[in-house]
Amino acid sequence: MVDDFEIIDSSRLTDADWAKINELRKAHKNGGETALSKALGELMESDPIRCSRIIGAFFPDMMREAIKDQMAEVGMTEEDLREMVPL
Repeated sequence: MVDDFEIIDSSRLTDADWAKINELRKAHKNGGETALSKALGELMESDPIRCSRIIGAFFPDMMREAIKDQMAEVGMTEEDLREMVPL
């Protein structure tokens, strides 16, 4: 994460996400990068969806590209995804 924890896109964050972001900020402030990495690892293990939303808020372009890359690896298109998840 970035040193100042600048949120780029908060549009998908929930109140619970914000609470977790504050916990991550506190971990970083009190224990540095090591504590932040540990807290993120624990979050990924316990709640990968929330972790993805939070990381996506900090790095939206990187997250979109990573998802597109993973979809391409399994031969899935955006249209396939839209059919699976109707809005």
